[in-house]
Amino acid sequence: MDLYLKHAEPTAEERAAVDAELGVPTTRWAGGDRDRAEESRVSYGGRDARAQRHLLLPILHAVQKRLGWISDGSLNYVARRLTVPPAEVYGVATFYAMLSTQQRPPTVAHVCDDIACRTNGALELIDAFDTTDGEVRDGAMWVRSPCLGLCEHAPAAMFQLADVDGRPRADFATAPVTAAQVGAVLDGGWVVTEPPGSTPQTQAPRAEGLRLLRRIGVVDPDSLDDYRRHGGYTALRRALQLGPAGVLREVTDSKLMGRGGAAFPTGVKWQAVASAPAHPHYLICNADESEPGTFKDRVLMESDPFALVEAMTIAGLATGCERGYLYIRGEYPLATARLTSAIAQASARGLLGEDVMGSGMRFELELRRGAGAYICGEETALMNSIEGYRGEPRNKPPFPTVAGLFGQPTLINNVETLVNVLDVVLTNGPAYAEVGTEKSTGTKLFCLSGHVERPGVYEVPFGTTLREMLDLAGGVKDGRPLQAVLLGGAAGTFIPEEQFDTPLTFEGTREIGASLGSGVILLFDDTVDLLDVLTRMAAFFRDESCGQCVPCRVGTVRQEEALVRLASGSANGSTAADVDLLGELSLVMKDASICGLGQTAPAALQSALALGLVPGVDSGHPGVDTSRTPESSTDEKQERP
Repeated sequence: MDLYLKHAEPTAEERAAVDAELGVPTTRWAGGDRDRAEESRVSYGGRDARAQRHLLLPILHAVQKRLGWISDGSLNYVARRLTVPPAEVYGVATFYAMLSTQQRPPTVAHVCDDIACRTNGALELIDAFDTTDGEVRDGAMWVRSPCLGLCEHAPAAMFQLADVDGRPRADFATAPVTAAQVGAVLDGGWVVTEPPGSTPQTQAPRAEGLRLLRRIGVVDPDSLDDYRRHGGYTALRRALQLGPAGVLREVTDSKLMGRGGAAFPTGVKWQAVASAPAHPHYLICNADESEPGTFKDRVLMESDPFALVEAMTIAGLATGCERGYLYIRGEYPLATARLTSAIAQASARGLLGEDVMGSGMRFELELRRGAGAYICGEETALMNSIEGYRGEPRNKPPFPTVAGLFGQPTLINNVETLVNVLDVVLTNGPAYAEVGTEKSTGTKLFCLSGHVERPGVYEVPFGTTLREMLDLAGGVKDGRPLQAVLLGGAAGTFIPEEQFDTPLTFEGTREIGASLGSGVILLFDDTVDLLDVLTRMAAFFRDESCGQCVPCRVGTVRQEEALVRLASGSANGSTAADVDLLGELSLVMKDASICGLGQTAPAALQSALALGLVPGVDSGHPGVDTSRTPESSTDEKQERP
């Protein structure tokens, strides 16, 4: 039997929002009016409608954009149009933080209070507001937000703006933001601001040896012609000359490793997809960059979008993928707009489509927006999201290279990994491998933020030490004493000063029980309440756990509760008991969680405890888990073909 959400019916405007994505219903069955349809005893187009389930998230985005929220009536209408159970549509709509099934105003400000922003005035900014979190006033409200990926300009805010009276309004993010600017938007005004500027390393004088950042701040990100004047699409032309086998050979010879955190050999992954007998093959760019403190991919997408489009086209050629999906974080409105424009321009000029550069090669590229779910950075959760399901990780095997998107062989790489391919093809694999170290070739992007003198994205050859990175960025802001350095983001580890000379390579960090993760380097000076920072990270993992597996769903909650007790002085019997509990939780989450979120959720906390960074806790306490953290992250969990 059919299930309905309170038997609610959509308004004309809600129908129009859905029909704009799916087209006007051709029959009453397709439109959901089955009880009144002459053909109600026969299912016309049910299978065809279900084949469009992958459009569920874009449709929910469209409804949210039109009305500011998603009502029961619109959920029922979406369910009938797609022939999907209403309970499943509701489950997807309530999974994402940017979507709301509760009525809310058309103007919502998401104010970041995550680790980079809270060290740069976010809490003081929030205290200056004259309304509370979630309080609606005059058709507007503000809410606390996890990291928005604008860490180098913190504090940050993102404004989600629904259309008003038929007038389209574009979402935007800005940083650094003031309470007055947030208030101006909430009052119906506009913040007059330029997009966040280029990073310090790309300003004049430009650093020597830049590869991935060489066009940042130089090329016009909205102009295909300007991109080509600066060497754009030379790599694709070279790739067409090499052919798929030649490109695969160069990528393999380059020893390029995945840059999303898992450090899996890119050539091995590409070879596995290219040789998979089942067809079609799919390509996914994981641009759901949500690790707190990470913003390198955002800089590439905002300032050099055509490079990513070109790199994805080369990857599609090499692996036999005729269709690609660029899954971008929902909180990146500027990057989304520029990539949308880049894809449209490339398609219009024959650089995407049925006959790329007149080669006879076909490659279509579609952009898909996430909606505020950190877990969708995990590759199988991302595939579920694209297919129109809740973004929950899948058990592996089978691995995506065998059975991925829509059950077909699928290649997944993150933004930084793919953009590296341009230089691999332009030079050659062995030449690329000459930079860096034997096991970590090429250059790496690092995101420096927090209490650092010159925050931003820095590109250096693998093997550069952490101490050299800190010097490159000017050291601690205002020359204050350094309390701690976090490497790898919220899922990373704290590094003691005696390890600052460790080479920043996959093998170098592994030797000290750490990992590069997504390239985060966060500095905290002596003014920071580190227990407050750790509690905020624990709250982040609690909120972002998909809840599918017990170790992560329960463990992240218990971890945060223990930290709150430590901070308030009301320990569970004793401080030692809570530290013992945190150690046990760490072992269980690392050993039994399905994906990298649960496995790495306790990593930063346990490293802080081991280093004695938590007040009142002895670093030598036997309950501290000092085992090595797994080399994985939700951005790009390791895949075995």
